[in-house]
This record gives sequence, structure tokens and C-alpha cells, in this order.
Amino acid sequence: EVQLVESGGGLVQPGGSLRLSCAASGFTFSFYAMTWVRQAPDKGLEWVSSVNGGGGITRYADSVKGRFTISRDNAKNTLYLQMNNLKSEDTAVYYCAKGFYSCSGSGCYVRKDDFSSWGQGTQVTVSS
Repeated sequence: EVQLVESGGGLVQPGGSLRLSCAASGFTFSFYAMTWVRQAPDKGLEWVSSVNGGGGITRYADSVKGRFTISRDNAKNTLYLQMNNLKSEDTAVYYCAKGFYSCSGSGCYVRKDDFSSWGQGTQVTVSS
């Protein structure tokens, strides 16, 4: 059974940093691309970033480019999202998902069935 478990969310002030983790099990992690998606209150599922199985190919939404870094440790079956210079508009529930996605620009919304598995999410709140 595929399991994805996110952690690392919390409350942070604007300009602060957080690192999210997603522990994966039930599949050969290194074989699959992985993605971070977020959902702000009353909004849809917004694509944030994706990485290929080997970690060498990454993609970012324009809204996070230069501030967020996606990475993975295949030895630990773990996906990461380092978030720096956080803004209030980054407030959302962050999900990791199994699969790859990419689009240009900001505001790229996805559907649940665009990915084969999802985690339960971790809340990130950016507020002073």
C-alpha cells in the first residue's frame, strides 16, 4: 500500500523559512517523480513543484521560483520542500503527491486524479 506522510508545517512569520518532508513507503520511491501541491482556504489545488525520480530535473510555479527548493533523498525515501522568504499568500495545506506535473506561469491548478497517490497534508501558516 502506498503511503505518503507529510510533516514540518507550522506557523511562521513573513520572511521566515520552513522545511517540509514527505516520507514515502509502499513503492520503489526512486522510480517515481514526486510533486508538492498546496491548497489555500477556499481555493483549488495549486501545483507548486515537481522533481523527477533521480532528483536532477525540477520544475517550479512562478509564484515560488527562487524561494522554494524541492529535493529528495532516495536512500531515505523522503521528499523535501525548503521554503524561504515565506509570504502570507503561501498560507495553505501542503500535500505531496506521486507523479510529475509542470506548467508555465503561476496559478496552475491540478485535480486529484492527476496523481496516483496523495498524502494527508501539512498546514503552513504565514502570519505576523
